[in-house]
Amino acid sequence: MILVTGDIHGDTERFSDKRVKKLRKGDTLLICGDLGLVWDGSDKEKRLLKRLGKRKYNILFVEGAHENFDELEKYPTEQWNGGTVRVISGNLRHLVRGNVFTIEGKRVFAFGGGSGEENGGKAPCSEATASRYELASEEELAGSDRKLAECGNTVDYIITYEPPVTMAEFLDQKVSATDTVGVYLDRKRGELKFTQWFFGKHHLNKQIPPKFTAVFDNVLNAETLK
Repeated sequence: MILVTGDIHGDTERFSDKRVKKLRKGDTLLICGDLGLVWDGSDKEKRLLKRLGKRKYNILFVEGAHENFDELEKYPTEQWNGGTVRVISGNLRHLVRGNVFTIEGKRVFAFGGGSGEENGGKAPCSEATASRYELASEEELAGSDRKLAECGNTVDYIITYEPPVTMAEFLDQKVSATDTVGVYLDRKRGELKFTQWFFGKHHLNKQIPPKFTAVFDNVLNAETLK
C-alpha cells in the first residue's frame, strides 16, 4: 500500500492517523515536502528520528522549502530502489530530487524543493544552502531529464513540493518570478506520462481531475486515485 500526505512541519501527529497505523512491513508513506523533523540536530530530535526509522513501513519524503537543509545534507547519499536517497534513520529516507524510484512495483518520480514565500518562516540554515533547494541548477535539471528519459518518460506517481506553475495559477496561488522548480515541473507536465501527481506546498486538500492532487493533512491511498 502506498499512502501520500502533505506538509508535516515537525508535527508527528500525522503518524498517528488511523490510515497510517494500518501500514505494514513493505508499505509506504510518501510525504510531499516540509517534513520539518530534520531541524536542529539535537539528541531529542535524533531519538525521534530513530523511532520513526524503526517503523515497519517506509517513510519517504521530498524536501519542501522549510527544512534545515544544512542539517539534511549531513546525511550521506546512497542508492535505493533505483534512485539516490539519504537514509535519515532505518526506514526513514529523503528522496533526492530528480530521481525515479521503484516502490511497491510503481515508478515514482520525486522532485522536492521550491519557493519558500508561503507557509512559514525561514528554516535555520544558510542562505546559500536554502537557495540551492529553491532554485534548481541546470545540472540538476539535466540529470532529472536523463533519468526520466531512461524510463521512457513514463512513471506511475509524481511526488513534489511545488506544483507546476500553471497548476498553481489555476489554484489562484502566488507564483514566484524566479520559480525555476515550478517552471521545470510545468515543462515535465507536458512531457511525461503518469497516473497521479501529488504536491504539498499550498496547504490544500484538493483533487484536480483527472491527474493532479494538492494534499496537506489528508492521508490518501495513491492506488485508489485514478
